Amino acid sequence: MLVLPGFATDDQATTLLRLFLAQRGYDARGWDLGWNLDHKTVGEQGEIIGARIAALYKDSGRTVSLVGWSLGGVIAREAARRMPDAIRNVITLGSPFAGDPSANAIRGLYERLSGNIIDTPAVRLRYAQGGELLPVPATAVFSRTDGIAAWQNCVGAESATNENIEVISSHFGLVANPAVLHLVADRLAQPEGEWRPFARPDAISFLYPDGPMVM
Repeated sequence: MLVLPGFATDDQATTLLRLFLAQRGYDARGWDLGWNLDHKTVGEQGEIIGARIAALYKDSGRTVSLVGWSLGGVIAREAARRMPDAIRNVITLGSPFAGDPSANAIRGLYERLSGNIIDTPAVRLRYAQGGELLPVPATAVFSRTDGIAAWQNCVGAESATNENIEVISSHFGLVANPAVLHLVADRLAQPEGEWRPFARPDAISFLYPDGPMVM
């Protein structure tokens, strides 16, 4: 499994999440690429992160699960479209992979550090297509109290294998929120080829709002 950090963060930001998963027997690895500055880090066509995924796939002989926080989830979904045969499932945490890419609180900082200008045809197309169904099981975790990314941009089309799950969390809290940790572990525990939608556990169902999704 590969855990991808958010924008302008590195593997330190996902330490608690990876430790939690490791304690449950998962081989949860950081991406080992330093700061996430989008294409400056992963390659213009995602070739750098693609090589990382391909190496894990080859070395383990098993498909790779991707857990991506914020921008890390955007990159994870794009990787799943490019190389679905190597990827088992994708879990995104507050990742604004769809909709209006300017609807976030750090647009200026993102443009300065990544070099990507939001109001260009290429970037607009990237996010216009981002919410389309993935060819692998996918869980998009979002929060209406995110505070950084517009929650409407963090959800995608739903199907028998693509789902959106709401939690109550800040953006930075998503990598440490108990509801998120439980959900990620539950999604990873799905047998390959036998994926089922998330079932809110009765004992902690209050952690997962279940109201209508008003776009």
